[in-house]
Amino acid sequence: MKIKLLSIFSLMLAVSPTYASSEDHHHFPGVFVGVTSIDGETDFSYGLEYEYKFSNFWGAGVVFEKTNDAHHGDGVEVALASAYIHPWKELRLGAGFGQEKVGGHHSHKEDLIRISVSYDFHVAGFGVAPTLAADFVDGEMATVLGVAFIKSF
Repeated sequence: MKIKLLSIFSLMLAVSPTYASSEDHHHFPGVFVGVTSIDGETDFSYGLEYEYKFSNFWGAGVVFEKTNDAHHGDGVEVALASAYIHPWKELRLGAGFGQEKVGGHHSHKEDLIRISVSYDFHVAGFGVAPTLAADFVDGEMATVLGVAFIKSF
């Protein structure tokens, strides 16, 4: 089901009108791919994100990420809400709060705090945003590194 949702979302991004600039746009949906590292283990991560920009400086959004092989193969899902500031050009700094859900036989949820930084490069009407985030969960820190592909409107 999640793969279908990701495919539909990607298709919507591909067929929407192309914009060269994001100055007058308020909606910033994106698809994220990268890796999550914790305790010396690094696993592939993917997800969806959305930001609504109230102004050129402030925004708020949501993030959903999945790391299938994390936590010894049990898989981890992260869902959070974030506040963003854009202090300089296309630089984005974020702070968010949400939950991490660990799958497997002993599944459970933990509160999560995320701080993030990304920079949006414009390529053919899309944003390509290298992203670095630190997730703080139950006294541990996970590092998330990847790229988001964003289409604003």
